[in-house]
Amino acid sequence: MSEAPAARSTTEDVFARLREQILTGVLAPGEQHSIYRLSDALGVSRTPVREAVLRLADLGLVTIERNRGVTVRGVQAEDVRDVFELRLLLEVPAAAGAATHADDALRARLVAALDAMRQAARIGDEVSFTGHDRDLHAVLGEALGNRRLSQEVDRLRDSIQVRGVSTIDRTRTMSDIAEEHAPIVAAVVGGDALAAAAAMRTHLEHTAALLLGDVDLRPWTRSRTWRDGGPGIE
Repeated sequence: MSEAPAARSTTEDVFARLREQILTGVLAPGEQHSIYRLSDALGVSRTPVREAVLRLADLGLVTIERNRGVTVRGVQAEDVRDVFELRLLLEVPAAAGAATHADDALRARLVAALDAMRQAARIGDEVSFTGHDRDLHAVLGEALGNRRLSQEVDRLRDSIQVRGVSTIDRTRTMSDIAEEHAPIVAAVVGGDALAAAAAMRTHLEHTAALLLGDVDLRPWTRSRTWRDGGPGIE
């Protein structure tokens, strides 16, 4: 039986409130809480709290241990690394494949998505900008006829963005990000697979580096996955 609308609404509210408390440090990393304590603090029943906590665990923001309750993890550098390692494995060859297989309609959609990103950046519309950014990346998967690839990339992006982790305005502007996509689009439209792969790798590695700050970034530049015969394209 599907969850009733009211229950879904309560669960969404509890999820949003707990996520915000984790991201702002109200619920600090390392703290342990019981479902009972959280439900009392939020003034709701235990059922939506359990559902929200399961979602937070899927995102890696908390861990659930039998007889110990819920432990707050917060935002971990290792999670950013894991996500971008997977995105590199998926999106670098996807960009190369798109350059080879995209038809005129998909190329036009790529150009339109980039133009829309630039327009959203000019007016400061971050929500629209992020949507067009996702559209651009999704087209690359569609060019290969692989819907699962686009869905997986979206899921990986969600796992970072739902944590409140972003480079926008902290380390680069929306216009900066849009222009990082320009070489990818140009290479795909021009049918240059090697250039498309290289431009996508540069974009993803740069984003990862900015998110990780001064963390040792050698895995992005020396990993055998895409440097020594893995699926990446030099």
